[in-house]
Amino acid sequence: MNAVLEAKLNRIPPGPGVYLYKDKTNQAVYVGKAKSLRNRVRTYFQLSRDLDQRKDRMMDAIEDVEFIMTDTEGEALALENNLIKQYKPKYNILLRDDKTYPYIKLTVNEPFPRAVITRRVRKDGALYFGPFFPAGLARKSLKLIERYFLIRNCNIQIDGKRPRPCLQYYIHRCVGPCVEGNTTYEQYQEAVKDVKLFLEGRNDDLIKRLRVKMEQASTNEEFELAAHYRDAVDTMEALAERQKMAVLGYDDIDIFGYHQDENMVSVSIFHMRGGRVVDKKELFWEDQDNFDAGEFFQSVLKQYYVEAPFIPIEIHVPIDFEDRVLLEEWLSTRRGRKVEIRTPQRGAKREMMDLVNRNARLSFLQRFRAAMPSPATISKEVEEVLDLEKPPRRIECFDISNLQGSDVVASMVVWEDGHMKKSDYRRFIIRSLSGLPDDFQSMREVVTRRYKRIQDEALSMPDLVLIDGGLGQLHAAQSALDSLNIVDQSLASIAKKEEIIYIAGREDEPVILERRSPVLRLIQQIRDESHRFAINFHRQRRGRRMLSSELCEIEGIGLKTTQRLLTHFGSLAKIKEATVEDLQSVVKRPQAEAVWKHFH
Repeated sequence: MNAVLEAKLNRIPPGPGVYLYKDKTNQAVYVGKAKSLRNRVRTYFQLSRDLDQRKDRMMDAIEDVEFIMTDTEGEALALENNLIKQYKPKYNILLRDDKTYPYIKLTVNEPFPRAVITRRVRKDGALYFGPFFPAGLARKSLKLIERYFLIRNCNIQIDGKRPRPCLQYYIHRCVGPCVEGNTTYEQYQEAVKDVKLFLEGRNDDLIKRLRVKMEQASTNEEFELAAHYRDAVDTMEALAERQKMAVLGYDDIDIFGYHQDENMVSVSIFHMRGGRVVDKKELFWEDQDNFDAGEFFQSVLKQYYVEAPFIPIEIHVPIDFEDRVLLEEWLSTRRGRKVEIRTPQRGAKREMMDLVNRNARLSFLQRFRAAMPSPATISKEVEEVLDLEKPPRRIECFDISNLQGSDVVASMVVWEDGHMKKSDYRRFIIRSLSGLPDDFQSMREVVTRRYKRIQDEALSMPDLVLIDGGLGQLHAAQSALDSLNIVDQSLASIAKKEEIIYIAGREDEPVILERRSPVLRLIQQIRDESHRFAINFHRQRRGRRMLSSELCEIEGIGLKTTQRLLTHFGSLAKIKEATVEDLQSVVKRPQAEAVWKHFH
């Protein structure tokens, strides 16, 4: 930790606000809000804190921190969302739509409105309906509008001066307002009202209007027009019947479901209006290491509704989360009436939640099917890509950690039969260095020690040895295997940032895979787990060393005495709080007095 950052952490304000973690380029890599900035931020920098893999990488990147104080936690929530949108920090959960679904745009800002399909919503005075899922539903709806309501979909200027209408008029898909005498402004606006009812899903009101028009046409002996309205009524009634999915009353409800596997997540959102599902939305993430559902939905809902044009009175989520009450208050203020966030446990609402979860799983499989092959399939693909003798059943991966050049350690993690096998993980303290850190020598030492033991115990070698690093680390590992006379061992490395895979014996033919390649995903997963395991071990070692060094500064207290004290009391803080009598239960009276005087 640099001196500037350490000084800032000692001056953290105690109240609510927002904090920004920045990297060495002064870019914001994480934005968070807190009820107490001092308590929240300090927890990140505690040595004993068990961080997940994603936050581990974030902490390694932090070089600076910035604070913005607010008067209330609600203000902090709003500011946090604005800053996330502004900076798009890499370690925040960013709300990303998989694609832009189409809307139907009704140009009520024009004298003779049009109905057209668009994928961009603008603040131009028009009405937008959607998004439509699947996309084909928008086209089908537009065809129904053209067939039964006869409003235009062209973009020509309507001034009544055109000599003749286009083809749409002659095939009965438009009333032809471009030619004077074909229709009146009032008649056209009546048709626009019908289209608006149709797109709003108000089928009952629309059917009533169409029946009235049908009866009027029949009374006037306009039998062709009456037949047209009859067909429209039949179609609208059929649509209304098909749209009834669940009996949840007539409230407006948004229902969130999800499916997650490893670091990939899909979310499905059903928008229910008047008791009917009128829209479905899908969101996807591929970077959710050590996924926490509560934290995830807390972040997603904040971003999803921060600028939403409509907020329902109920939001159903599959899991409760920390800021639920605060978010309810904020949404209620925005809507102007009470908004509730619920997690249904039983009944029709629970059944609907289960349906949305099933949809999320289906979306997940459709999106990530290629990225989630079976263990047997992925092993076969690794064999082909890395030119192995057989599909690997067991992969052992090594990483070196030497932050700030001290307490050099290494880790080994194991992937076996499609899963990380944590019971076989190993940690190593590097012993062969004298002086400056040397990643290559460290890698040579740890690989030698690991496979010398395998030889001594007559155990089987893994199908693949994977190294976190580039060509230098790969050659160091190969040198270690050569020194043990281990031949024909499959060995590869993955270089950081470039994500290039080097294979021992074929270094001049590096393997560069597509970002979504299942093989690359697997190798990255194993490599990242090895890095996380090494970093955690390094932090533990460094923390113990710092504690020991302070105690060892006391006259008469050596390393063994320090270890006895730490083992008995558990932490340096508790040693500081101990009385002379407490200390004397572990060490002699003169040593106990020396320790007590040092801290008081």
